[in-house]
Amino acid sequence: MGWMIVGSATGIAAAALLAVGPTQAQGRLDARYAVTLAGVPIGKGAWVVDIADGQFTAAASGATAGLLRVLSSGQGSGASRGYIVGGNPVPASFAASITADKKTEEIRMTLGSGDVKDFVITPPPKPDPNRIPVTEAHRHGVSDPMTGSLVRVPGTGNPVGPAACERTTPIFDGRMRYNLKFSYKRMEHVKAEKGYEGPAVVCAVYFVPVAGYVPSRMAIKYLAKQRDMEVWLAPVAATRVLVPFRVSIPTPIGLGLMQATQFVSVAQPHAASSRMP
Repeated sequence: MGWMIVGSATGIAAAALLAVGPTQAQGRLDARYAVTLAGVPIGKGAWVVDIADGQFTAAASGATAGLLRVLSSGQGSGASRGYIVGGNPVPASFAASITADKKTEEIRMTLGSGDVKDFVITPPPKPDPNRIPVTEAHRHGVSDPMTGSLVRVPGTGNPVGPAACERTTPIFDGRMRYNLKFSYKRMEHVKAEKGYEGPAVVCAVYFVPVAGYVPSRMAIKYLAKQRDMEVWLAPVAATRVLVPFRVSIPTPIGLGLMQATQFVSVAQPHAASSRMP
């Protein structure tokens, strides 16, 4: 998920760290997360998802902004918004601001029908002759990092099951193009300090870099070889959307873990339809 950090070694720790059906189900999630590395707290963050009237918005802040970028660090915020088309989320815009090492990077992206229409990074990244270039073709048929972290399960049965892990999500974050491949591992029972208690489906996560990265970078090579990353998915009430409840990534200095302490989701009443500005 689409999906999927908190600074070099700590960056890897949180790295792997919508949609409604034809009935236009609507729900809202208000989640809080704690991030630890080798059992030591290194950050907190929030994630809010709204699904209503054929539209969706999703926003992250604090340490969970690491979900927005593979290999991001520090604190930040980010948001995606778009439409529900054929029951699936289609992002229209994505924005993120992440501060690390006293430097702030801002990303703005406009998308349509799964294609990146335009994007800007401020300040612009420095050229690197070793970086695999991102071509126009790499920006077609992709999702932004936030929308890609939200999983809709088709069908009419219980969405919390193996089918949620049967996917490969293509991501473009403004700098890097990569795939996140998922496969089913097991079911678990989870309980937040506040909110959700119930089943979660556990998926293995595999990071596959495509373009926009430097192949010699140790963090990239580590993530690409990693076979023990997991994401635990739990449901947003009244929808078929699943959201990460827990993300775990082994690192050279201990287990990186992002886990929900609050996971409160509720069905939303139908409101008069309105068009996004």
